[in-house]
Amino acid sequence: MTWAIVAIVVVAAVALFVLLTYNRLVRMRLAVDNSWAQIEVALKLRHDLVPALVDTVAGYAGHESSVLVRTAEARGAATHAVGGGPAMQGPLEGALALGIGNLIGLAEAYPELKASDNFMQLQKDLASVEERISITRRVYNDTVETLNTAVAVFPPSLVASAFGFTRREFFSAGSEAAVAPAVELPPSAGGPG
Repeated sequence: MTWAIVAIVVVAAVALFVLLTYNRLVRMRLAVDNSWAQIEVALKLRHDLVPALVDTVAGYAGHESSVLVRTAEARGAATHAVGGGPAMQGPLEGALALGIGNLIGLAEAYPELKASDNFMQLQKDLASVEERISITRRVYNDTVETLNTAVAVFPPSLVASAFGFTRREFFSAGSEAAVAPAVELPPSAGGPG
């Protein structure tokens, strides 16, 4: 009789552990999915700003067509990769960030462009979007780290493998961090002079 009670308690404890671990892993997986959706929203905002930026720069520096074309092509590739996940989107977003950085850099050679109200507003909008991308990337990578840890440690890894939970990829800044557009706001835009 005593062994039967002990066996029932052990089975109930294991079942409770499996149930609680499974629910915890589901919550983590959903948090990762939500965080990735937030990154995609921020990246779409960046994608939406690029045509206006290209048009504005083209109005002042139209003969810099190679920079304009490369940036437009990078935007097209990044837009088509949406939904492809961090491994596919990371390098393409890095290339787009490089193109945007090159467009912003052209403003130095064209004072009229740099002083344009439209260009200054685009710079402000771009600075806001880049900050949002940075924040959402950090949140996503933190949630991925939490899920990946839970999937890897013992004993939750037993539940994770039994129910098909797998590690997720980080959204690496990689080359994008090295080329992220340096957006400088003019002193009159609210920054320190």
